Amino acid sequence: METKEIIRDLRMKTGISQEALAEKIFVTRQAVSRWENGESIPNTETLKLLSKLFGVSINTLLGSPQKLVCQCCGMPLEDGNISVESDGFFNEEYCKWCYADGEYMYHDMDDLIEVCAGTMASDNFTPEQVRNYMKEMLPKLNYWKNQENIKNAESFENFKNQLIDEFNALNIAGMPEVTRLNALVGGYINMEYTMPNGEKVKLLDDNATYLGNQLETVGGKCFGIAANADFLIVCTYGENGADPQLLMYKKR
Repeated sequence: METKEIIRDLRMKTGISQEALAEKIFVTRQAVSRWENGESIPNTETLKLLSKLFGVSINTLLGSPQKLVCQCCGMPLEDGNISVESDGFFNEEYCKWCYADGEYMYHDMDDLIEVCAGTMASDNFTPEQVRNYMKEMLPKLNYWKNQENIKNAESFENFKNQLIDEFNALNIAGMPEVTRLNALVGGYINMEYTMPNGEKVKLLDDNATYLGNQLETVGGKCFGIAANADFLIVCTYGENGADPQLLMYKKR
């Protein structure tokens, strides 16, 4: 599809008129009409506003001329997994697991490789095959070439280590020691927790990024942990995240 068709379709799916769209992004109705007729395309700043408004990348608005990949982990980028800055604009360099709210999630390549070995391994690829692939591919990506990025990420690593210490200090019976926190978004946190009184509550926002992990005991019991700058959450749950029971919600 061409940009003219993409803008028109997105506008119509959103259910707004050309006049309303123009008002939201500070242009004239005539400008919107010219875009939809293919007479012109929005400038860079206006594309950013359209991207934020419609929740799609600039690459999508332009008809996907590029095959985007995360410049930290190599994941193919689509509108649903592209990172978002703290001001709500897309950052089309990274996935939302590697960069969130202005922070880089990884500064140690080996840490990222171990995370990928656990999540990407399958019947077709062993963890060791994944490790070998990532060790060859990651140094070619822009994030790992830019030492300033890695330096900035080290301060965030200190924050993660502080959260790890706080989780371990809770001394919850049966919970394994916390050694690693990963970025959690979307389906990883899309769950309702059962409170001690039986009430169901949802404490996390699907569109936000948190730090957490899944911890499994020898007996198969699963603990789920999540945190941000404001709180810590610990829960237990069954297979595939079924029926999470809230154990602790602690403000920091």
